[in-house]
Amino acid sequence: MTMGGGVMSGISPRDRNFNHLLRKRWEKGFFTCVGLDIDAKKIPQHLLLHNSRGINLHKSTLAFVKGIVEATCDQVCAFKPNFAFNEADGALGLVTLRSIVKLIHTIAPDIPVIVDRKGGDIGNTNLGTAKGVFSYLNADATTVNPYFGGEALEPFLRFEQKGIFVLCRTSNPGAGEFQNLIVEEYDAPVYAVVAQNFSRTWNTNGNCGLVVGATAPEEFTHVRQRAPRLPILIPGVGAQGGDLAASVVAGQTADGDGFIINASRSIIYASSETNYDEAARAEVLKMNNTINAHRIQP
Repeated sequence: MTMGGGVMSGISPRDRNFNHLLRKRWEKGFFTCVGLDIDAKKIPQHLLLHNSRGINLHKSTLAFVKGIVEATCDQVCAFKPNFAFNEADGALGLVTLRSIVKLIHTIAPDIPVIVDRKGGDIGNTNLGTAKGVFSYLNADATTVNPYFGGEALEPFLRFEQKGIFVLCRTSNPGAGEFQNLIVEEYDAPVYAVVAQNFSRTWNTNGNCGLVVGATAPEEFTHVRQRAPRLPILIPGVGAQGGDLAASVVAGQTADGDGFIINASRSIIYASSETNYDEAARAEVLKMNNTINAHRIQP
């Protein structure tokens, strides 16, 4: 069922600017990101397509994603496929992921695609990862690990048209083991130092953002103090139990924007029946209502 749709005639991959696309969605009051964490076991049965070898996972996945994107694209600010869910299927998985990005760009060319890769290594290795995400997959943005320092992430940062979301305070239960340790030189926890350094030192192209989980909204105060303008990607609502309203209040800028709320399982698996697309749309609309009820209105 097609309920939404892109509002632009088309944008070539080389002309896509993540920040421009994202801010246009914010201006329309859309802050929800649909996480496409595709589990083959949860694809509705009526979408499972077969070939001579059994279930055609590639086509079944694309059919499922197509329904989700068509049903929700007029109400979201981004889609976020997760690299790991495709990596497990080897070469075919990467082909499927590339096809997912292309499918979204075709159906909803005005919606940016964030490939959740969490790349992080030394500089020359990161160049290969960055080219893979941005040139092969054609993603508009990606997530990266700051453990090697800002210098090592320069290969990502040089892609000026792309968005680079740095893991800052993640949503998993064990995140505080290292991220909350106090750095004496700064008299602040590690996650706050990450926020400060990428806001003041490494954001020279204006394409940095931060990842801060909804499961720890109290940490937003420290993050926003050190990165008052950076976009924040907020996972952890929905199935992980993060506080949506508190995350909006703490994560927004003084202009009432500056954040992306991601939910995956609670949206894309809201129903396993033929109405899965309608159920996904209903979840997005519910999130939108809560978000806009708690944000500063411009």
